[in-house]
Amino acid sequence: MPPLGESILECTVLGQLKAEGDKVTIDESVLEVATDKVDTEVPCPYEGKLIAWLVKENDVVAIGSPVARIEVDNQVEAPTKGDETTDNGEALPAASPAAPSASTKEVEELESQLEQAIKGLDTQAKAHQVESIGSQNQQFYSPLVQSIARQEGLSMDDLASIPGTGVENRLTKNDLLAFLEKKTSAPTAPAPAVTLRPGENQIIAMDRMRKMIAQRMLESKKTSAHVTSFIETDMTPIVNWRNGVKDKFRKNSGIGITFTPILIEAVVKALKDYPMMNISVDGDNIILKKDINIGMAVALPDGNLIVPVIHQADRYSLAGLAQKVNELANKARKNQLKADDLAGGTYTVSNIGAFANLMGTPIIVQPQVGIMAFGAIKKKPAVLETPQGDLIGIRSLMYASHTYDHRVVDGSLGGLFLKRVNDYLENFDPKQTI
Repeated sequence: MPPLGESILECTVLGQLKAEGDKVTIDESVLEVATDKVDTEVPCPYEGKLIAWLVKENDVVAIGSPVARIEVDNQVEAPTKGDETTDNGEALPAASPAAPSASTKEVEELESQLEQAIKGLDTQAKAHQVESIGSQNQQFYSPLVQSIARQEGLSMDDLASIPGTGVENRLTKNDLLAFLEKKTSAPTAPAPAVTLRPGENQIIAMDRMRKMIAQRMLESKKTSAHVTSFIETDMTPIVNWRNGVKDKFRKNSGIGITFTPILIEAVVKALKDYPMMNISVDGDNIILKKDINIGMAVALPDGNLIVPVIHQADRYSLAGLAQKVNELANKARKNQLKADDLAGGTYTVSNIGAFANLMGTPIIVQPQVGIMAFGAIKKKPAVLETPQGDLIGIRSLMYASHTYDHRVVDGSLGGLFLKRVNDYLENFDPKQTI
């Protein structure tokens, strides 16, 4: 099982996309899995024949553990980062020292050890699975089924009443969708009256994703020394520019131009000026990141939060950032994000102004060292300095807050970085085209 993103240690098997005996090719999807963040497909790193599956539907599988046996053709493997390739992209064999051939007995011993290790992993996975679902009357529901149920407002009792056609009569996505379609077409009966005693509280169980968010927020507060700085930014030139180009941009591109890509562009420029904000901490070591990968917080329809990542954001134009922001936001809300979409972030932004919030103190996404929140843009009277003296004018103002890890980011760096983002926004060129 390959890595599926930072902090993800296990996943749940949703289904096998290839049968035993099938031919498989490099990068062909062979397994569908779910994590607490996203449902995704696992690509095959080899070309050959799928001999045996070592996992089945609804198994909880540890990252790095074996999931299948594949008989490879001529040891063809997907090239990894750093491998040399030919002009047409084919991987060249890596040079390696010659190894002595193993005897048949040694091979048999290695195979026996591998089988024992696999049995041990399978036992651990089953034990973990029983533990994780024990509180749900021993009934397992995949993250995908739970996500659909939350969106449709179904309770655990509702799910338990639906006949399942999966392994061991477990509920599948198709079972749930068929139930919802039948429910929609059936006549609606009047709801029975519900009597609640005065002062009676309602108990709502956290879903798996909310539990994980809670755990990571607490871990972040325990890990980093959080400090937040604030600045007020004059967004008037940007507001006027956007009002002038948004209709044409939508007509040409098919999407709207929001403030988010403009804010991300300013952060990216500031990170290039202050690379020590584009770091992570590993024990007593500081890791300076080569790439600028911007995480953008997205609110999901069920109220949960997810942070897809724009990789190498400094390589995008403003129009490219607008396209990428729109793409990731739509994928997030449709539950179509892949594991790669969530991995590798080096700095995060959150546009809390979308909820009409003026300012906030966001929590750092580990192992990053900074996160910036942008509040709502409001028209306010402001003092304007002119050659003729100070004047009062109506300006579009916005608060930006920068939370940073005081273990490695001092107040001077954290404050100067925030000021540089402010400068890029206030000095935005209103004559540029997009």
